[in-house]
Amino acid sequence: EEMSKKLIFLQEHKIGSIKEMQERVDAATARYHELGDSIKAAEARMTEIAVLRTHIVNYAWTRPVYDAYRKAGYRKSFLDAHREEITLHKAAKAAFDEAGLKKLPKAKDLSIEYAALLKKKKEAYPDYRKARDEMQELMKAQKNVEMFFAEEKDTAEKEPTR
Repeated sequence: EEMSKKLIFLQEHKIGSIKEMQERVDAATARYHELGDSIKAAEARMTEIAVLRTHIVNYAWTRPVYDAYRKAGYRKSFLDAHREEITLHKAAKAAFDEAGLKKLPKAKDLSIEYAALLKKKKEAYPDYRKARDEMQELMKAQKNVEMFFAEEKDTAEKEPTR
C-alpha cells in the first residue's frame, strides 16, 4: 500500500526516473535554502537597524551632557557626576565610527527600511514553509523509491538460479 502511494505520487508529479527525482530534490532543496538565506539576511539587517536606532537615540539623548563635559574641559568631577550619559555617548559614537557612518541616517528612513524588511520577511515565510514541505515530501519519496529498488534487487539476487 505504501509503495502504491509512492508510485501514485511519482505519476502525479510526472517523475519518470531516479535521475529526474534527484534533480527535483536538488531544486527543492536549493529553493528552500535560498528562501531561508533571504529570511536570515532580512533578520540580520533588522537587528542592525534596531541597534543603530538605539545608538541614535542614546547619542541624541546624551549629546547635551557630553557637550557640557567638553566645555568643562573634560573634568573628572563632571565625568563622575555624569558617567552613565558620557559612557552611552562614547559607545554610540564608537558604533557610528565602526559602521563607517559620517552622517547619521534619519530615524524615519530606518523605520521605513525596517518596515519593508519585516514585510518582505512575512511574505517569504509562507513560501519558505511550502518549499520546506515540498522538499521533505520529495526526499521521503526518493528514499522510498530507492528502498523499493534495493528490495527488488535483493529479491532478484536471492532467487536461486538453476
